[in-house]
Amino acid sequence: MSKEQISVGAALIIFVFLATPFSVAQTYSRTIKFIDANFAVGDAEGSMALSFNVDKGLGKKKKIVVGVGGRLTSYLGKNQYYETAPARLTSGSTGPQVIFKENIAANIDTFLIKTAQVNSLNVLITLGYNFSEKLMVRFNIDAIGLSFGKNTKGNYINGSRGAIEAASPTTWNALLVSDNDRGSLNSEFFGRYLFNKKWAVKAGIQFHFTEYTTDTQVQQFPEANDRFRNKSLMFTAGLSYKL
Repeated sequence: MSKEQISVGAALIIFVFLATPFSVAQTYSRTIKFIDANFAVGDAEGSMALSFNVDKGLGKKKKIVVGVGGRLTSYLGKNQYYETAPARLTSGSTGPQVIFKENIAANIDTFLIKTAQVNSLNVLITLGYNFSEKLMVRFNIDAIGLSFGKNTKGNYINGSRGAIEAASPTTWNALLVSDNDRGSLNSEFFGRYLFNKKWAVKAGIQFHFTEYTTDTQVQQFPEANDRFRNKSLMFTAGLSYKL
């Protein structure tokens, strides 16, 4: 989980806490299942995602929600800059303390990909709140899975030096802590509104990691590295179907 994702999750928790006294006293279903389809748009980039979500209400009124599910995300970006990924290089250490450490600029190189295309299939986890049977907010994040996509070429950049290198999407994805994360991981903070018994609209923001592994360890300082990451913040909207 990145510093930015932790900030979004914390904001949701604070939002839920502040909103609780003003919500209508009502009890909801213990378990809700949704299929979501949504699009996200950013700066010369975008994604499409299809997910299955099982949300379980907690407490007497079932307003606070935790959930699990699965998500298939397809990302496409033009002229995207991927930066050195491993936490031991970006922060000089590993472990949860990297959340509080500044990036070491001298250790971070860049890999420019003209056309990035990454597909990821991940298990996701959810935290949310039901304001009513129709209106709800959710924060979800991919936890573990795999990515796939075609091999492509990019321009490795280290100061004034550069080289053309081939790369492929990093295969295994894992949510760890900040730059300890590995692979391609999608997360969303959104609101959902049911306009009838089955269909809902949703809109919010998406924070999306994609990662490529170069065919060789093209970076050599301060140590050999072949993993490069892009962090994308995008607007997302879509439809939900209640099962």
